[in-house]
Amino acid sequence: MTQSFIHIESPNYLKAETLASPADWSAIFGNDRPLALEIGCGIGDFIVKTAMDMPETNFIAIDYYNKGCYKTCRRIDLHWLNNVRVLREEARQFIVERIAKGSLSAVYINCPDPWPKKKHRKRRLVNPQFMDFLRDYLAPGADFYFATDFDDYGIDVAGMLPGVEGFENCLAPDLYRHELEGYHLSKYMLKFMGEGKRIYFVHYGKSGAL
Repeated sequence: MTQSFIHIESPNYLKAETLASPADWSAIFGNDRPLALEIGCGIGDFIVKTAMDMPETNFIAIDYYNKGCYKTCRRIDLHWLNNVRVLREEARQFIVERIAKGSLSAVYINCPDPWPKKKHRKRRLVNPQFMDFLRDYLAPGADFYFATDFDDYGIDVAGMLPGVEGFENCLAPDLYRHELEGYHLSKYMLKFMGEGKRIYFVHYGKSGAL
């Protein structure tokens, strides 16, 4: 069944095709604050809570689904936030076309599609190739956060990241944790935790030398 497209009327919703390559985010936000990106914002509950806690940071929230972008914008507008912009975009293409290299202070990826079937796991977003790609767009010392409710995905990412050049484990000696102090939980995470499932949190920083 095809879902109807929801027209989004919000000053915080942007269309990528109207932006320069890379986009001038300082002009868009009207300031030179650090720039962070959430890939897969869902319904916006995580990014809104995080942006409220960090008014000194500008946030870009992207999602492939129109309905999620719509709900995220509604939450942002409801709270009168001026440090979040939302776009309906695919992650890699958006980063290549709209983000300057070395400019992101943080990237958040919460509960992405786990592609649970073995034959589909090559479609998972977070893998060594993606991290090598993403590293170029992170500022020295930038944070990378990954969270998933899917055991296999969490263990795979936690085991893979120590072998990726240019990143340092911020949770060492742990590879992952099931609780991360100060990290907001989305409605989706809380739902799964209520069912007795565990969230895998991974936190890495880009090495200052790269």
